Amino acid sequence: MLRRYGHALYQSRKAKIKKALWHFVIKSTLVFKRLMDIAISLTALLLLSPLFLVVALCIKLTDGGPVIYVQKRIGKQGKEFDFPKFRSMVLNADKMKDNLLDMAERKGDVTFKMKRDPRVTRIGRFIRRFSIDELPQLWCVLKGQMSIVGPRPPVPREVALYTQEDRRRLEVTPGLTGIWQVSGRSDIGFKQQVELDVLYIESHGFLLDIKLLLKTIPAVLSGRGAY
Repeated sequence: MLRRYGHALYQSRKAKIKKALWHFVIKSTLVFKRLMDIAISLTALLLLSPLFLVVALCIKLTDGGPVIYVQKRIGKQGKEFDFPKFRSMVLNADKMKDNLLDMAERKGDVTFKMKRDPRVTRIGRFIRRFSIDELPQLWCVLKGQMSIVGPRPPVPREVALYTQEDRRRLEVTPGLTGIWQVSGRSDIGFKQQVELDVLYIESHGFLLDIKLLLKTIPAVLSGRGAY
């Protein structure tokens, strides 16, 4: 009886130690990821500041409108935040959107995508092709609202259409690049995007983040799926 009790106590302590170690590993990984985010975003913001000025000037000279376009996006645990981009569309783009729904690439899908969106400006096509329009989000990374690697943050209207499985994307901090961004970007349908994001959430770690970062460079330079 005592032996059985002692064995049960040993197993209980063993389980607690394993759980404590697992929590330590997870916490350490998150801390390291955050430190990496700060280092990369701060360095990139400093090094790319001349590019920021050139892009801002080109956008301003196009139509005199604002350089930065700010959307509301949904981050970790459903928290809303301001999501900045270099403006790549005409000034009344949001008002024109309803008239373009029938021309969308994936009708009935949660996301709205068009390969030849007439709202995109000439400079907009260039900065979209090479994802330059996304660079202001480095500020969100520095603030902790986003990470360098993670699922892309959705707009509120998309989240309103999410299933319970889709909402798993909101379990982690959203990122600048992720697993489906290096696998075809906008060419990938919404359901496959969710599947890839869930795969990342279940297996993400330092090595996977580094691998995705390295794959992002050729993916951006190729311009595949960028529209």
